[in-house]
Amino acid sequence: MDPPKDVIDMEVVEPEDAESDMEPDSDNDENEDGTPKAPKQVYLPGKTLAEDEELVCDESAYVMLHQASTGAPCLSFDIVPDELGASRESFPMTAYIVAGTQAARTHVNNLIVMKMSNLHKTQEGDDDDDDEELEDDQDDVADKSELKKPQMTCALIKHQGCVNRVRARRMGNNVFAASWSELGRVNIWSLSQQLQAVEDAQLLKQYEQQSANNETKPVYTFSGHQQEGFAIDWSPSAEGVLATGDCRRDIHIWSPLEDGTWKVDQRPLVGHTASVEDLQWSPNERSVLASCSVDKTIRIWDCRAAPQKACMLTCENAHESDINVISWNHTEPFIASGGDDGFLHIWDLRQFKSQKPIATFKHHTDHITTVEWNPSEATVLASGGDDDQIALWDLAVETDADQASAPAENQEEINKLPPQLLFIHQGQKEIKELHWHPQLPGVLLSTAHSGFNIFRTISV
Repeated sequence: MDPPKDVIDMEVVEPEDAESDMEPDSDNDENEDGTPKAPKQVYLPGKTLAEDEELVCDESAYVMLHQASTGAPCLSFDIVPDELGASRESFPMTAYIVAGTQAARTHVNNLIVMKMSNLHKTQEGDDDDDDEELEDDQDDVADKSELKKPQMTCALIKHQGCVNRVRARRMGNNVFAASWSELGRVNIWSLSQQLQAVEDAQLLKQYEQQSANNETKPVYTFSGHQQEGFAIDWSPSAEGVLATGDCRRDIHIWSPLEDGTWKVDQRPLVGHTASVEDLQWSPNERSVLASCSVDKTIRIWDCRAAPQKACMLTCENAHESDINVISWNHTEPFIASGGDDGFLHIWDLRQFKSQKPIATFKHHTDHITTVEWNPSEATVLASGGDDDQIALWDLAVETDADQASAPAENQEEINKLPPQLLFIHQGQKEIKELHWHPQLPGVLLSTAHSGFNIFRTISV
């Protein structure tokens, strides 16, 4: 198989290449005419830069920052659960993901299983902190930076139609991915062969040769949705159970069968009146599901009930326009939602009938397209959107009357920011999806039209 155009290019983000936690650039103390340059300032989104200013990445704000790019954009991805251990803090790090392309031509799309490895800390001088030291016999290598370059290996699966959304789930010794196709089908794929291939160059070569002759087939396909969709989620507590929602308004529940296939309830859950944009299973209750829609509602379902009676709670007009994404907190009865109106709302399910969020943040200046709670920090979440920002939030933070480390000219603008806003990450264009890595504390992965970022800030 010829090398695909979607092969990943991965690199460390250098200050001149990124726009993350930005500062106007002032490397020299003087301008060309000899006048002193203005001191460096923290950049706040929306601020107009002067002609002699540019944004550079403040590397000191990151523990790790890398980027990767694909030929065709991957606007949805998911982290593949691995067997390397939980709560891994040591460097270099390794992460596995599965992503789906949205190529201009329908017949050239792929699912890509990726292994990102050799992910070192970004700042120079951190070598002593790395848990895995470079070998002594490498001391004479002229350029040690070559040894610290991040690595990317990927195995492709041909996919009919653009991948609207993809979600992965480990079941026993296998990993499965569910993908929504723009052609209106939902496919289930076994990723075992691809995950083996990305571990070994010889296996990868064999896999590519086999794929050229025999196209990988999904283990199951459901064509019962009447339109394409984006909403899809594996249950975290009922193995193999899946929910899918489409742009018509229908939600279908999948149950695994002993023969390795699935039974899909042909009766859709009744309630939404417009496109279902996102779904999230409860992290604690096997039968409970949340959904959000273009109809501006968030609904809570009990899937043990008959489909026409399964909707137990509804929050009407939860946003001013389309609700794009929701995320269910892992330990608290909270749901976060983001919409086209740019609002980020936090809902307490114990007060859901009041139809009022317990917290609202209006920081994003365009559609919010992704939101997710940190799996290990119950008060921390991340949001991103079409304003090219990823915002990190900590709901436990309260206003501090003694906050005054910023320059005086910036203090007024900073005081206008919500105190819960920890960090603003930039540098990607049209951010579509982000995920916290559940096994790498504080590590975020995000995808956008401009490619992938994998990073950890000093804030979380």
